[in-house]
Amino acid sequence: MIMNNWFECKVRIEKVLEGGATKKVVEPYLVDALNFTEAEARIIEEVSPYCNGHMEVADIKRTRYCEMFTAEEENCDKWYKVKCVFVTLDEKTQTEKRTSQLMLVQASDLRDAVKRFDEGMKNSMIDYEIAAVQETALLDVFPYKQK
Repeated sequence: MIMNNWFECKVRIEKVLEGGATKKVVEPYLVDALNFTEAEARIIEEVSPYCNGHMEVADIKRTRYCEMFTAEEENCDKWYKVKCVFVTLDEKTQTEKRTSQLMLVQASDLRDAVKRFDEGMKNSMIDYEIAAVQETALLDVFPYKQK
């Protein structure tokens, strides 16, 4: 199993507003890369074709998503961070052990995110609880792809 290394990259670009004026904005993206250097190179490669003016990588930070559930539908244009708690039973002590993991779900709204998460987890053999679901500001996610 290949473990993903997710990096949240904030890109500062000049955006043309409806009136024709330009405004500098910071847009967050998620990219799968081996390290910070590759994350910067990949985000520049992915985003620069869509930028008309100056583009700058403002910030890169590592994030810990263990699983991602994507959607093909066009109306699923938001990304939700789901905090999932796995519940296991310790055989020796007979106590519950709770382990938190962050997962990312692409969906149209909050209810759709929960539905898609449950759908993605239906084949899981382990008990889980949803501790939190939060909409992210991510505009796009770029998984690693072999060249």
